[in-house]
Amino acid sequence: MPRPQFHEFHNGSKAPLPFSTAEYADRLAGLRAIMRDNDISVALLTSMHAVAYYSGFLYCAFGRPYGLVVTPDRAVVISAGIDGGQPWRRSAHEALTYTDWERNNYWRAVRHVAGEGRAVGIEGDHLTLSQRDLMDTFLRPVSVADLAPAAMRQRMIKSEAERALIRAGAATADVGGYAIRDAVRVGAREIDVAMAGRDAMEAHIAAEFPDAEYRDTWVWFQSGLNTDGAHNPVTSRQLQRGDILSLNTFPMISGYYTALERTMFVGEVDKASLSIWEANIAAHELGMSLIKPGATCAEITHGVNAFFEERDLLQYRSFGYGHSFGVLSHYYGREAGLELREDIDTVLQPGMVISMEPMLTIPEGQPGAGGYREHDILIVTENGAENITGYPYGPEVNVVG
Repeated sequence: MPRPQFHEFHNGSKAPLPFSTAEYADRLAGLRAIMRDNDISVALLTSMHAVAYYSGFLYCAFGRPYGLVVTPDRAVVISAGIDGGQPWRRSAHEALTYTDWERNNYWRAVRHVAGEGRAVGIEGDHLTLSQRDLMDTFLRPVSVADLAPAAMRQRMIKSEAERALIRAGAATADVGGYAIRDAVRVGAREIDVAMAGRDAMEAHIAAEFPDAEYRDTWVWFQSGLNTDGAHNPVTSRQLQRGDILSLNTFPMISGYYTALERTMFVGEVDKASLSIWEANIAAHELGMSLIKPGATCAEITHGVNAFFEERDLLQYRSFGYGHSFGVLSHYYGREAGLELREDIDTVLQPGMVISMEPMLTIPEGQPGAGGYREHDILIVTENGAENITGYPYGPEVNVVG
């Protein structure tokens, strides 16, 4: 039987998407403006976050290439046959399915839409060297331009619909935080507490977003020595009285990540730990007060640095003080141009969404050893910033169990 290299698979009806078709049309209009400004004839987006942002479809690669081809008049998701009709159902645009009967059918499908001998825009921070070689072979571009930085700048400014979804995510993170607080007790394992927070958030998302896909919501709950790194995985360590804890809830709604992070203690907090915790909270509050339109990421960073330096704590700072929110996950996406670091001069504008999350890590064996971290999400407004995180911080409510 003849076996196609690619084909349309419109199985079922289009599913409700996270945003309206008008929202996706506006996003494509912004991308096409970037293409015109850079003399790009066709764009090939290959990252999970870009494909999801412009089409609504969040792919699961599992070693296979995916893409979104955008021309002046078409936008087509290119997906693998293993996904069935899901890419078309969950996309605002067209979709082509490539088969695995023949190697490089992905690129044949891309070429079918993109054509050959054109000026091609790519995501230079995502397209691998091997895939770039295949692109040159199949598309024979007359020129190649990196549109990732400009696309990232477009994503930095959130629409009203995006801000509404992010607010809902922050509220969901709070739900997980309270569930974790209730689950903390001496003898509980980190994994038990983490599951309580995750389950509460997933149930909340399913109730609030009945038409969504449900995947990737998770919790990092760390105790004792395990708190020294913000991204340390959950273990089976049992909680002990006096332990420092890091509560980290991460709901995922249609590819949009939000977060809540809090320092906690089991039962009691010693004097040295309390002093460091309170200093980090004061830095957190200072940092939030500095987030406003017109401020630069570097200026905010230097302001918090000065606070820690005055208290001889700057050497314990772990990483930058915050980052952008939107189409984001721990395994895809990051608007690296909007992070609170010394080397980033991006000016904050209304519509941006950014966290404040100072962290101090005191090495084991020193008084107050452990990792201290607070995390709130703020939407930059015309006159300041709106804090959309509701779960409280500090020893009054977070010495628990």
